[in-house]
Amino acid sequence: MDIKQLKFLIALDQTRHFGQAAALCHITQPTLSMRLRNLEDELNLVLVTRGQRFEGFTEAGERILGWARTLLAAYDGLQAEAASCRGQIVGSLRVGMVPLSSFNPMQFLQPLAQRYPELQFQLSSLSSEQVTDGLSRNQLDLGICYLDQINTAYFDVIELGSTSMGLLYDTRHFEFEQPELSWEALGELPLGLLSQGMHYRQSVDLSFRSRGLNPLTVLESDSTYQLIQAVCAGMCCAIMPLQYGLEELSEHIRILPISSASVHAPIGLLLRRTEPRSALAEKCFAEVKAMLGEQG
Repeated sequence: MDIKQLKFLIALDQTRHFGQAAALCHITQPTLSMRLRNLEDELNLVLVTRGQRFEGFTEAGERILGWARTLLAAYDGLQAEAASCRGQIVGSLRVGMVPLSSFNPMQFLQPLAQRYPELQFQLSSLSSEQVTDGLSRNQLDLGICYLDQINTAYFDVIELGSTSMGLLYDTRHFEFEQPELSWEALGELPLGLLSQGMHYRQSVDLSFRSRGLNPLTVLESDSTYQLIQAVCAGMCCAIMPLQYGLEELSEHIRILPISSASVHAPIGLLLRRTEPRSALAEKCFAEVKAMLGEQG
């Protein structure tokens, strides 16, 4: 067994496709299949359900996959630790964050990239629960999520502030004269909203319900990009965070503040307290803390 076999297994889990997993690992599909069968032979287990195409992992495969993630995280941590001992910051920083908040992650990712050009980033859009779970399982290095249900006994936390909301619209399709909108004014507008179940969406729904309003929801999506596409097409407006950098995407995009509109729970940057945690994660967490301190 070697690290590459575990990487192949995880690539298959990510893509759910043998050919795509092989391409992700820069090898041929026959080589990928052979190496995975070698792993199965060594473990004396069937890990993958095969047909004409990938059909999923067996129960044993799911359990081995969990260990593979842990071992790879430890391996990456070892490499980052060795680099740190050499005075370098290299590797891939895995960051999970909630999809909508008033904190733009580029505020710290860009300075880190400029300061450490060999550093790479993996940014995933997740729910708060998925962020904390990924940190706990050592599948993420840092997390950005809402803090209302965070047990600080398990995480180091940097509070990033609360999330205020505004109405995102395209000036080619909508026009507003007032500098701020009320929730009542939004009641008759076609809206694109984040999918139900997400923390941000729950705050939006609560704001409407508490005022006895039923919004005209024409589109729901778990993708911020798709919501912005719909706004630019004139299909709808969208309730988005202020200070999110969205107005920079197009000369036609504007965002108006909504009165009394905010997510009550603050956003925070999280680092797990328990070992193993990589030197890379610790260093970047400390760097971000210093950056935010300087800005304050």
